[in-house]
Amino acid sequence: MKSLKLALIGALAVTALPGVAVAQEIFSVAEGIHVIRGQGGNIGVSVGSDGVFMIDDQFAPATQAILDQIKTVTDQPVRFLVNTHFHRDHTGGNENLGKAGVLIFAHDNVRARLLSADAPRAALPVVTFNDATTFHMNGQTVRVFHTASAHTDGDAMIHFQEADVIHMGDTFFNGFYPFIDARSGGSVEGVFAAIDTVLALADDDTVIVPGHGPVGNKADLIAYREMLTTARDGIRPLIADGKSVEDIVAAKPLAALDGDWGGGFLNPERFLRVMHAALTK
Repeated sequence: MKSLKLALIGALAVTALPGVAVAQEIFSVAEGIHVIRGQGGNIGVSVGSDGVFMIDDQFAPATQAILDQIKTVTDQPVRFLVNTHFHRDHTGGNENLGKAGVLIFAHDNVRARLLSADAPRAALPVVTFNDATTFHMNGQTVRVFHTASAHTDGDAMIHFQEADVIHMGDTFFNGFYPFIDARSGGSVEGVFAAIDTVLALADDDTVIVPGHGPVGNKADLIAYREMLTTARDGIRPLIADGKSVEDIVAAKPLAALDGDWGGGFLNPERFLRVMHAALTK
């Protein structure tokens, strides 16, 4: 249990825990499909006569601001919530929404990790799945599927098939270095597998929602994959040569990438440490 709690703390270290609710912004990415950006992971929202289907919920203090944004596009209640993984910048609002009667879904490992981190009962997913599940609402076939050992061991991606929108959770950080939670089952090769799964589903018009960063498209995801390939191939030989993580940080093997990708909440040094941990576990 202690190791799981430490993994959760490590994940939170890459985000700023909020003391108060922050401004939220909702915008449309396809008919009936919206994204909310604020503090924490990007939220997906499907609205229509069947009610609101929601993906992730940021931190607890933001819940009311998020619900207020949803009310600007629909008067229907939130019925279902899917967590893309267990980190609190994506599940922090679970307790609030669970107490309000929202039915929470997630991969089996998300519930297990939240339980191990002593999450309140109302914050726990009520329905869990091992591989995939499908919702049919608001005129959409919504396929929710697990991608193994990627950002964590409990990642889910959500594909709104008719709208051609895919929410990737934290298997995609658009425009900056990602966090891969090796202590919670994440792996570099798993992230590549997640990316390749979406690239096989997407075309040039597909809207791809990252866990963090601006909404993107297939070209953005290809650029992200190329960055990760360069990073992996730059670090792995140094590990094979017996270099310590301190040696690798000092060598700055990714200096050519840092200007374009190092401006997020993982600076270049921390990204090297994250990659070293993920490549040596």
